[in-house]
Amino acid sequence: MSSSQTAPENTAGAGGSSSAPDVKTIVTWRGERSDRLEQVRLHVNGARLKAYGRIIAAATDTHEAFSASYELVTNDIGVTKRLSIHLLRASGETQLAITRDGEHNWLVQSADGTVRGDFNGAADVDLALSPMFNALPIRRLQMHRGGDEVDIPVVYLYLPDGRVEPATLHYTPTEAGVDVVSPVATSSLTVDENGFVIDYAGLATRV
Repeated sequence: MSSSQTAPENTAGAGGSSSAPDVKTIVTWRGERSDRLEQVRLHVNGARLKAYGRIIAAATDTHEAFSASYELVTNDIGVTKRLSIHLLRASGETQLAITRDGEHNWLVQSADGTVRGDFNGAADVDLALSPMFNALPIRRLQMHRGGDEVDIPVVYLYLPDGRVEPATLHYTPTEAGVDVVSPVATSSLTVDENGFVIDYAGLATRV
């Protein structure tokens, strides 16, 4: 199946709609220059998004082999409500839960305890090595339809160590797609008509 066929169709704008189609699909990305796959089951209704995904990565010169399963839920305008992660490595496993409360603070729960903070006003989470999570700010702000460059504060989860820190990503819409500067890479994204990544240069390509 081609890239354009794997993404949800007829997704409504950032505001969502009660009449928006309820779309379910599975999308897969293959890592570039590394043995890594990410597959996610997407449930999309307007700007609301539910994602059930998994990243499987072989060891490289910079990280050990790992598997990360995640479940992501946003609200009706595409702001993250919660992300849960199950991270497996040779040294053991880690469970993390990242949730946003009604006062716009984040709770990060792990075996080490609970951390609470506003993470510089973040409305999104971002998972290192995952092209799926770039869709959150792109879709919410309609960057795939143009606009000005913007800084996006995020709750950033590094893989495979499971470290969670505040970070800022810089996005610039272009005629070819969206350029992004993240804590781990500077790259160009091509996205489909619904804001989901087709190609993340240097990281992964949708198959």
